[in-house]
Amino acid sequence: MIFQLLTLTYEYKLKPTKEQTQEIERTLGVCRKVWNHALRERKDWLNSRKCLVDACSIQSEYIISSDTPYPNYAKQCKTLTDAKEQYAELTTVNAQVLQQVLRRLETAFVDMQRKKMGFPRFKNHYRMRSFVFPQMLKNCWQGSRHIKLPQLGLVKVIKSRDIPEGFEIKQARIVRKASGYFIMLSLQCDVNVPDVLAHGQPLGIDIGLEQFLATSDGEMVARPRFFKTLQCKLRLLQRRLKHKVKGSNNRRKLNQKVARVNQRISDTRKDWHFKLAHHLCDFAGMIFVEDINFKAWAKGMFRLHTLDAAFGQFFSILEWVCWKRGVYFGKVDKDYTSQQCPQCGTHTGKKYLSDRVHSCPECKYTTHRDVAAALVIRNRGSSGLGTSLGEIACGGDAAGGTRRDKKKGGTASVHSAV
Repeated sequence: MIFQLLTLTYEYKLKPTKEQTQEIERTLGVCRKVWNHALRERKDWLNSRKCLVDACSIQSEYIISSDTPYPNYAKQCKTLTDAKEQYAELTTVNAQVLQQVLRRLETAFVDMQRKKMGFPRFKNHYRMRSFVFPQMLKNCWQGSRHIKLPQLGLVKVIKSRDIPEGFEIKQARIVRKASGYFIMLSLQCDVNVPDVLAHGQPLGIDIGLEQFLATSDGEMVARPRFFKTLQCKLRLLQRRLKHKVKGSNNRRKLNQKVARVNQRISDTRKDWHFKLAHHLCDFAGMIFVEDINFKAWAKGMFRLHTLDAAFGQFFSILEWVCWKRGVYFGKVDKDYTSQQCPQCGTHTGKKYLSDRVHSCPECKYTTHRDVAAALVIRNRGSSGLGTSLGEIACGGDAAGGTRRDKKKGGTASVHSAV
């Protein structure tokens, strides 16, 4: 049994005053300058080591001494301390906030090598959207409507939910979004939380583009078109934005409107994912999904539909909700889930996308193609845990079975939307 320290992140909406808003924007501006300067220093050092020892570029060359060490996080933190004597603007921002900017840059370079991510980019006014206070006071909440932040003082906040008992606020991140300013509090509790053990009724989930998902209980959930519903409005705003002069106030206002529409699409999608995840956890003790590389899906023929559905985000949310509600979450092999019969295990051959019905030539078992794949996923997850379906009280046969509604005590009906 593996134990881990419990860490949560709660997000709240801020209502800063005009002076506090100006201070937040000024802090973001200083953080942007530190990021760009540190990135330029690293990039120059790397460019100076690109050419051969006995050759130089015809156009230009970065001349940096060969004994100059690589400007890593420790070196740049020391340089930042020395720069404060020359640039008074750096002393007006919390020192730990600027150190966190350098730490984020260090993480970006590490991820570039470890996770094969892109080279860090320079940030303009719109790309630098957050900064972190790594240390917070224990009694930073002042009543129920204000929070005390370093450098900002008392800031009005919409406390949509209370901090859980036993948790301490370790750090706070101020984020600028299209709809305003938000604070993300990192909460930590010194308690050992065991991993969820496999128990209860298993549920297999198969995702797709015709239907968002199908479950092994026969439930089909339709795929809402989050982007398509607001695509016309977004296209109109972007068409108007193309004719605005760069740097003008009208262009800035239209940029804000475009950002609001994009945020509305993102928030609607995430809210629907959370509701669907809780709905699935109401009727299962174990949930199994396919282990899919969604980066490859996003580059395929149906990339726009895949990105709009955000399957990767849904799986991350589903895993978190399962852990929170004590439901076991597992991933199984994705290969040949649609080519195997869930009743007898016969390989039925490759199916075209237009073939939406599974019909086994051996046992004559017939059902919807996505439901059959969900049943195969459920069977693989159960067999991987060393549990046979006969040992689980499903209330039905091994292939399909019915589901007992926990709230009403009856059999749950199949529906197409949550």
